[in-house]
Amino acid sequence: MDMQELIDPFARLIEDLCTPAAVRAVEAGGDNSAMWDGFVESGFLDALVAEDAGGAGLSLADAAPLIALLGRHAVPLPVGDTMIARALLAGAGVEAPAGPIAIATGAGAVPFGAVASHILSGTPAAPILTEAQAQATGVHHDVDAYITGLDGSALRPVAAVLRALLISGAAGKVMEMTVSYANERSQFGKPIGKQQAVQQQLSVLAEQAVAARIAAAIGARSGIAPRLADAAVAKHGASLAAAQVAAIAHAVHGAIGISEEYDLQLLTRRLHGWRLADGSESYWAGVLGHLRMSEPGSPTADFLRAA
Repeated sequence: MDMQELIDPFARLIEDLCTPAAVRAVEAGGDNSAMWDGFVESGFLDALVAEDAGGAGLSLADAAPLIALLGRHAVPLPVGDTMIARALLAGAGVEAPAGPIAIATGAGAVPFGAVASHILSGTPAAPILTEAQAQATGVHHDVDAYITGLDGSALRPVAAVLRALLISGAAGKVMEMTVSYANERSQFGKPIGKQQAVQQQLSVLAEQAVAARIAAAIGARSGIAPRLADAAVAKHGASLAAAQVAAIAHAVHGAIGISEEYDLQLLTRRLHGWRLADGSESYWAGVLGHLRMSEPGSPTADFLRAA
């Protein structure tokens, strides 16, 4: 299958359903049923479900560009989470509900927990589905929520890869917005993008956006049950990049970047949220450290090549 045949219609679907105005409406507590129904009717929610269970049978690596598009457009619903949840539930012989499913891994606020109808916990082999009973974070326009009483720590690796893919999509869009703004915004008679200091910052921004994409690809390569080392590399690298991408973007944009009317903050708020979700860069650095120290007799170079 030519993946572009899937990517292009998915991109058009998101552009139609998830305009910045629609994203803002959902964040403000508005009705999200029309947006969600659009994703349900598209069939993309079953992209990762095996073909014999009625899905498209894509691998996580195949679906990675689709998930990155969700991040690129700051989609305010757990579409990527639901793709993974439906695949795990189908593998366990459990019928998935029609509504949005968020994945709770026990590490901080649950992404999209406030707009999910169900929560997935348990393990990849034995997923547990419960109705969402969320507690608001108190953050302005936050679609994340606190979920207590569920153990989904075994789902943390695949959730971390999902978050890395979302970060990679958002980081790419933030980079494009920032470069465009720097080339359009004039100061002292020339675009600020012509200033050497700004150019240096833009180069670091581009470097980090690419680093996030590479890290996410490493995570997706071993599938919906990712190797722990792959998940750790993915989330550690993407979370590191998220912080730098957001900081540089706002530094270049100045005050306009944090204004509610400007679209940049729709993405950078998500970057910060996804950076912490399912384990921050510090958490996954610790996981990598433990994996390395579990083989004390092996050279570090060999560990890096294997990871």
